[in-house]
Amino acid sequence: MDRSFYQFVLSYRGGEKNDPHAIFAESMFKDQSFPRYERSFDTLSRYIEEKADPQMPSVLFDELYRHFEDRFL
Repeated sequence: MDRSFYQFVLSYRGGEKNDPHAIFAESMFKDQSFPRYERSFDTLSRYIEEKADPQMPSVLFDELYRHFEDRFL
């Protein structure tokens, strides 16, 4: 399946209010400039570290990207 990281993380939206994955997904969804069709770790990581919302910490991004990689890359 040819899914972007953005599409993968959206599956966490609507989770528990305290769930860091759900918080990350909601913040990513609201970020209009998030690279929605990107699959590259380097590009996404650079975006997260330079421009993203504090609700999207790089440590959590790394974890989510590993899950994405296991399933779709």
